[in-house]
This record gives sequence, structure tokens and C-alpha cells, in this order.
Amino acid sequence: MKMFLDIDISSPPVKIDYRDKVMMTGSCFTEHIGGSLEEMKFRILQNPNGIIFDPSSVASSLLSYIDQKQYGEGDLVYLNELWQSWQHHSRFSDMSREKALEQINRSQRQAHAFLKEAQWLIITLGTAFSYRLMPGNEPVANCHRAPASFFEKRLMTIEEINIALDNCLYRVFRFNPDLRVIFTVSPVRHLRDGVIENNRSKARLLEATHHLARKFDRLYYFPAYELVIDVLRDYRFYDIDMAHPNYQATRFVIEKFMEHYVNDESGALSREVQKIIAARKHKPFHASTEAHKQFLLLHAEKARALMEKYPFLDLEEELAYFISASGRP
Repeated sequence: MKMFLDIDISSPPVKIDYRDKVMMTGSCFTEHIGGSLEEMKFRILQNPNGIIFDPSSVASSLLSYIDQKQYGEGDLVYLNELWQSWQHHSRFSDMSREKALEQINRSQRQAHAFLKEAQWLIITLGTAFSYRLMPGNEPVANCHRAPASFFEKRLMTIEEINIALDNCLYRVFRFNPDLRVIFTVSPVRHLRDGVIENNRSKARLLEATHHLARKFDRLYYFPAYELVIDVLRDYRFYDIDMAHPNYQATRFVIEKFMEHYVNDESGALSREVQKIIAARKHKPFHASTEAHKQFLLLHAEKARALMEKYPFLDLEEELAYFISASGRP
């Protein structure tokens, strides 16, 4: 009996390798994929502006990395007892204006250097709705719980999305001619917009990303949205809010990503790394037993052997844990 709809996932001619640097930017689903890749010890830089959702914010943030923009006092607003940036997630906010600026500008410098050397950029778009600060119509990436009267909420047209991302990508490819880009559309449903409006929003993102993938020969589309919405297609794969894919769904998407977008050698190595990570997370009932100490020493040797075979692989933290927890030199 067939339990899932078949889906054709195209693989790029060159796939992600462990040695590659991968920048990831966009919605919260970016961090689901990025967190898994990071745990497997891929070289990842996630969301230098924090989580951002709409194409306009994604494009402006990438351009700011290229230009290595440094933010000043005039770029922050004091709101809810914190200094905040309309272009950054609240994890950059602080009661001290100086500390907020220091965090933001340090991230800008890091993003500039990383993007210049990266082999891959993964962009996950969450919504076509854009918030504009009034007056002035300035697009914002994060509203920071400011009153709704501060903003105008607009559903970007397909043409507006194409223009914003198209102009951005030309600059990105000039900045880093070796870069390849993967677009995804987040399967997280923005139900606060309403079911109908969420579907209109996702449809515009899908149309725009496919247009760009046809236009640029170094740009690919990975169907994270379709894997959840059309293949899994069941509320048992969502959290209780019926908006966010649950752990099972996220793992399913990541497995498909690894299968189609990561090369065979790196895929095989990632499975060995996952065994080391699982051993690191293991919580024994009796940590002082000789059997558990041997378990730790065995995985210390496995970690050491992997690093010797693959010098680019960093398992130092896991190795130190296994040796320390075993009580052996």
C-alpha cells in the first residue's frame, strides 16, 4: 500500500561537501535545517540578523553583509525598555545601546567575511507579507511587539519579490562568484494571517523562487514546503499549534535534504558523526560502572580516528567530554 505521494527532487550537479562553508538565512525553519547541519559539524553560519521572514528583509540583510554595514546609534530605537533594531531579531536587543550595537556590528563583520568565502547560501522564505514602518514606508524585519499603528502590513506582489531578490542576487554573485544558492519556502503556516492569506503568501513565494531558479544557473529549489504540505500531508506531523512542523516532519525534510543536496562521501561521514553525537548525549543510569567508562573510551577513540582521517572535522568538544567523563587520562 502506498502511504506517501511521490515527489521528484532534483539534485544539483555539485553537492554540499563537509569542507564547504554554508550561510543560511531566513525564517525559523532555516534554523531547523541549520541546527541539524551544525550538530553534524558542517561549517554553518545561521541568520546573522536573527530570524527574518519576508523577501524584502532577506534581500536588504544580504546587501548589508556585502557592504559590511556598521550600525550607529541612529539605527536603534528604544522600545519596551530595550534598544532594538528594526532590521534584527530581538536576540540582538539590549538594555545597553552600546552592547546592542556591539552585537549587531560584530555579526555584520562576521557575515561579510563568511559570505565572501562561502560555497553555499541557503535562503528560506517564510511569508510574502512585509511590514513597513510609518511614516516613511521603511521595510522592517522585526516589529518587536510595537503597536500595530506603527506599521503598514502589505502583501508583496510577485513582481516586487522578484525585483528585490533579483537585484540582491546580482550583487551577491558579484561579491562571491563561486557561490551557489538554494531557495526553500518554509512549511510553517502563518495562521495569524488567516488560512487563505497564508496560502496566497506562500503561492507568491513559490512562483518567485521558481522564476529565479530558472533564471540563474547557480540557484536551486529544495521543496521543503511540498515535502510537508503534500507528501506528509497530515496534522499528526504538526505541533499542537497546527502551524509548525513537529520533530518527525523536520527530520523527514532534513533526511531528504541530505539525500539530494549533500554528496555521498559527506553523507556517509555525517552518519558516523551522528553516532558520536548520540553517544555524547547518552545519559547512563550508572555512570560509574566500568562498562560505561569503556563505552566513553571507545567513542573517544572513534572521535579521534575520525578527526585523524578527516582533518577538517572538529570533534574536540566531544573528545574532551568522553575523556573527562571516563575519568581516564
